[in-house]
Amino acid sequence: MVSTSKFKGRNMETGLVLLIPILHLLLLVMCPQGIEGRDFMDRRIRAKTDGDNGHETIHHDHAHHAHHAHPSSHMHHMDHSLMIFFTLKDLKLGKTMAIYFPKRNPSKSPHLLPRVEAELFPFSSKQLHHLLQVFSFSQDSPQAKAMEDTLRQCETEPIKGEIKSCATSLESMLDFARSIFGLDNTFSVVSTTHLTNSSTHFQNYTILEEPKEVLAPKMVACHTMPYPYAVFYCHSQESMNKVYKVSLGGEDGDRVDAVAVCHLDTSQWSPNHASFQVLRIKPGSSPVCHFFPADNLVWIPTSTSV
Repeated sequence: MVSTSKFKGRNMETGLVLLIPILHLLLLVMCPQGIEGRDFMDRRIRAKTDGDNGHETIHHDHAHHAHHAHPSSHMHHMDHSLMIFFTLKDLKLGKTMAIYFPKRNPSKSPHLLPRVEAELFPFSSKQLHHLLQVFSFSQDSPQAKAMEDTLRQCETEPIKGEIKSCATSLESMLDFARSIFGLDNTFSVVSTTHLTNSSTHFQNYTILEEPKEVLAPKMVACHTMPYPYAVFYCHSQESMNKVYKVSLGGEDGDRVDAVAVCHLDTSQWSPNHASFQVLRIKPGSSPVCHFFPADNLVWIPTSTSV
């Protein structure tokens, strides 16, 4: 099942220790074991995964709706990591589509630092030279480029109707969610869950049950970004979005309880956004949906019908 954890919107700082045991979704990334991001960044740079929103460079995402039993020639020529996008009309029982689900080992991923430790590192592109020295990356390395890209994305002005923040700690992530939902409201987190241990990253999946809409008036999506420690690009949009839980079965027997979000208004998105390339559509011409990888989070009000 898709993981769900509840949070109280008020007095989060003092209640954080008591809430950590129920954050089973985040336990593996909460443990502050120092900065161990080099191997993870190497893999993330090669894999080029992540995604959501109207910024094309954040989306090294994935998915074109498959009309046949096997990926089309159009898909064969595309980066498989882009294959997460689909249209609202594809979201129906029995639909088969080619989807990329990155399989990452959380124990080898960078951990979310406590706020007091994260604030020791200046999260600023102006301090990139200093940061590269701290993390022992050379100026021309792929890791340096990944850090520069992440900092630039975090510092870029939001698109019209978007509120965004890059969270470098669990506390800062919860602060941002609280600012969206209101101080007196509670909120929960949902994420994609892999029910089997398949090592296949890209294959055809079939929707096994009627997709279930999560009736959320607001949502906050948080996406992992390549960095030496855990950084989440979190954002909320004023435009209408729909959240779904989707039961998927892969060709090799893989089972995934996936979270998908459909953005109904893409008129403000960059024409270069990866989804338009994958789906062969233009900004504002159609809703764009996408699946979330397992290490991305979607926050919703707890009053939501799940």
